[in-house]
Amino acid sequence: MPSTMSRLGRVVLLGAIAASSAACATVTRGTSQAFTVTSEPSGASVRTSNGYTCDATPCTFRVRRNAEFDVTVTRPGYRVANAHIRSEISSNGGVALAGNAIVGGLIGVGVDAVTGAMNDLRPNPLHVVLAPEATTAAAASEASAVTSAPSPPPGRRIGR
Repeated sequence: MPSTMSRLGRVVLLGAIAASSAACATVTRGTSQAFTVTSEPSGASVRTSNGYTCDATPCTFRVRRNAEFDVTVTRPGYRVANAHIRSEISSNGGVALAGNAIVGGLIGVGVDAVTGAMNDLRPNPLHVVLAPEATTAAAASEASAVTSAPSPPPGRRIGR
């Protein structure tokens, strides 16, 4: 029959393991999160440097929390828009990390750091306002203004 101290030790150990797991960001938050891209106007194509694509905004991807990547948003008639997405420690992730450290879950701290579970992607959601390209009529009138500049008189030097 186990002694009272032995039982008490097991209860304390199980309690510490449970508390450490509850504080672990990997368990409570997961290693990925929803990342959303919206645009104005909507219906733009999205491509990320980590391989995600979407034919028309708004769109949402499930992305690892420790990913840093670039986003390119395109739509015919509008300039291409680019953005960089960062992975940063979030307030909720920091709390979970601190819980691991206090309870003694050094392994949990390491797991959270490696998986990025304590991080959030920023900015998220990413909202892009697309700028219209110059219209062809405006571009044509600019080109004609350049080509219709008066020519210098014959035999006269221009410049030095």
